[in-house]
Amino acid sequence: MDLGLKGLRAVVTGGSKGIGRRCAEAFAAEGAHVAICARNGQEVDATVELIRKQGVDGFGQAIDVADKAALEAWIGASAKAMGGIDILVANVSALAVTDDEEAWRRQFEVDMLHSVNAVNAAMPYLEKSKHPSIVLISSVSGREIDFTGPAYGAFKAALIHYAHGLAHKLAPKMIRVNSVSPGNVYFQGGVWHWIEENNPELFKQALDLNPTGRMATPEEIAKGVVFLASPASSFTSGTNLVIDGALTKGVQL
Repeated sequence: MDLGLKGLRAVVTGGSKGIGRRCAEAFAAEGAHVAICARNGQEVDATVELIRKQGVDGFGQAIDVADKAALEAWIGASAKAMGGIDILVANVSALAVTDDEEAWRRQFEVDMLHSVNAVNAAMPYLEKSKHPSIVLISSVSGREIDFTGPAYGAFKAALIHYAHGLAHKLAPKMIRVNSVSPGNVYFQGGVWHWIEENNPELFKQALDLNPTGRMATPEEIAKGVVFLASPASSFTSGTNLVIDGALTKGVQL
């Protein structure tokens, strides 16, 4: 299937590792130009190099997405470098799982507010696009109560609500908005890799919850994100795509 991404321009926050990096690589493999940001400059540079090896334009900057001015500047610089923006993927999470005020603040600033600010900054460019699309990365923790912290789950739920509201608001402009809710995702250097080595009891508990007996790979989540973002999914808007290997039991109506 041709996803229709060749020549389009995608921006991905948190694009240097995990789900974000695999999204960036998948967009590039489909012929899209890609801009990424993350806090680690070396990881950003390495990912941009991989993107460019696909024969497309790659752009990246090291920023903290909780810094509104830096985020807006990166969006603007990305649009300038690529000649516009067609797709926005807001992917960064604070992963704050404690139950204290700081966790609530970080989840709000990083997960929620960064997504809102990124959408607002990208909107002038998306409005000029022939295939505008927004994908917000949420979590199954936004659908069900689980062992993560209350702030994490609450703001992941808020992202789903925000995406659905945006979809209705922006439909007359033909700007599609969707969210993706991954289950547990395992990769080297990721949070579940760290838990496996430092809290094996919790790792086994999480693994046992999934009837497949394993966690997702970043590639499996990225494929869903890239499809939703692409023109091949042109009439899909306002949906929350759950990619969890049947982990969650709640029926999504």
